[in-house]
Amino acid sequence: MQKRTGTCRCGQLKVVCEGEPVRVSVCHCLECQKRSGSAFATQARWPDARVSLTGRARSWERVADSGHKATYQFCPDCGSTVAYVIEGWPGVIAVPVGAFADPHFPPPKFSVYEHRKHAWVTVLGDDVRHSSTPSTAREPGAGIGKSPA
Repeated sequence: MQKRTGTCRCGQLKVVCEGEPVRVSVCHCLECQKRSGSAFATQARWPDARVSLTGRARSWERVADSGHKATYQFCPDCGSTVAYVIEGWPGVIAVPVGAFADPHFPPPKFSVYEHRKHAWVTVLGDDVRHSSTPSTAREPGAGIGKSPA
């Protein structure tokens, strides 16, 4: 089974994910833009049992547009977010794709919150599902439980 290892910028906090992600998506919401420091954020999700986090982490919580609580795990030294969970996605952990520093990472299949997308951004791919809200961009049977993007 394939293992992918991601780290924070200083390398102190590490995440190891086993197998293929159940979902890779791009989010254009304003909070993801703030978290990533970019015009969008790309994240991959794995079942909880296939993710391990080692090192010192701090947590921060916020309530998402959906009303669900999001809890972020980040490095207390360099501030990089390495993993997060959202109540609306029970049973899975999201990892920012940038933590893997892998230009060959599988491409996203979903692009959500496109009503907040910068006009100069285009997410390409014939099989990418585009949506203005995460609740309308679901892949039947690919996630764990009934979950928004």
